[in-house]
Amino acid sequence: MLKQRKFSEPHFRMHGSGGRIAFTLIELLIVIAIIGVLVGLLLPAVQAAREASRRISCTNQLKQLGLALHNYESSQRQLPAGYLSYDRYAAIGSLPGEDFDPVTWDAAPGWGWGGALLPFLEHQSVYEWIHSKRTCWEAAQSMTSPIQVSSFFCPSVSGGVEPFLVVDGSEQPLWKSGREIWLPRSHYVASHGQEECWGALSGPAGDWGGQVSKLADGPFYRNSKTRFADIRDGLSSTIMLGEHTSLLSDKTWLGVVPSAVVHPKASSPENGPESAATLMLVHSGPAIGEVDLLGQPIIHPPNYPTLHVGQMQSEHPSGANVVLGDGSVRFIANTIDRTAFASATSICEGEVLHEW
Repeated sequence: MLKQRKFSEPHFRMHGSGGRIAFTLIELLIVIAIIGVLVGLLLPAVQAAREASRRISCTNQLKQLGLALHNYESSQRQLPAGYLSYDRYAAIGSLPGEDFDPVTWDAAPGWGWGGALLPFLEHQSVYEWIHSKRTCWEAAQSMTSPIQVSSFFCPSVSGGVEPFLVVDGSEQPLWKSGREIWLPRSHYVASHGQEECWGALSGPAGDWGGQVSKLADGPFYRNSKTRFADIRDGLSSTIMLGEHTSLLSDKTWLGVVPSAVVHPKASSPENGPESAATLMLVHSGPAIGEVDLLGQPIIHPPNYPTLHVGQMQSEHPSGANVVLGDGSVRFIANTIDRTAFASATSICEGEVLHEW
């Protein structure tokens, strides 16, 4: 006679009078700890994936700006000016007082490189509307609602996309015609080169009679008329545009307002306010008169701890995107050789870049 096999039944702990299955407190705490560890491991990966997506979006934005620069140069036979300003400096004192800065000689109309690109960014109607005004600040004052052009926004920037208030050296609102000025924001800036031809250097105290082209060595500056043919260091080796986060200072695509002052929002022993040109332009250094605490010339690649309002600055981990003269976009690491970065911002210094 065959014996019936016995199978052991699974063992469950029974708790409570109803015989319900339950976990002990220790088991529950272990499960919670495991879940916490898994979330801790997963969260950085999720954040990294999101940042990678934002950086790709930023790259695409800058590619469109690079293409717009090429289309502008093709149609106008020159790149847009860094910003447009009255250039008869011997007669500049005849302008209305609100129209020029006697220290920097920045003057009306102030239109900047970003506004000039609007027709090539599918914003022809915005371009026509703002340029129907006499100056860039009159256009800003006449806006009944903020003009936000997404082409100038980096999705990684956490410092805001809303318009910002233009201020003077005391961080008080700068008034023109009895009104405050709010400028549309940009997270992208144009390269002035190594030198900084703004502030007192660009005015009567400088040695160039207002003609900053005698000092500027980059593609964009006041009343610049740079052609691709002028960039003798090579389009693929020359930086045209780059990033600047609103967490450091306010930037615009519209134009430069005479007597405005750009103040840093982050502190550093070596930074401070700069003149109105830095509403749109940055430089790399070394520059005349710009030295560190030890008296040495300063070169500031992206995200450099000097935190100058006139430098490139991003919120991407480890670097920033830039547009090169050939229209391509390159990610510049924070660890780039500083001399190499400075060489890439000038247009005709004759430097040879091997690896950068």
